[in-house]
Amino acid sequence: MSDTEQPGEHPDDISRNARYGLGLFAVYVALYAGFISLAVFSPEKLAAPAVGGVNLAIVYGFTLIVAALLLALVYMVLCRRTTR
Repeated sequence: MSDTEQPGEHPDDISRNARYGLGLFAVYVALYAGFISLAVFSPEKLAAPAVGGVNLAIVYGFTLIVAALLLALVYMVLCRRTTR
């Protein structure tokens, strides 16, 4: 690492972190695509009660929010490591 280079700025670190980000983004897109697919092709399933009388749309929506936060935490942990 050079004198001007900060931790995490090494090209290998940047490439690795970008791969992690894209992979986690793909996971979230798959979850979101499932939600959208249900909304388009089977809206009656989203209207059905799921947990405690709350419909599946609300439960799935909150699950997406929690999943986004968890994926962000995973990304943060993965990106803390450096190659040097």
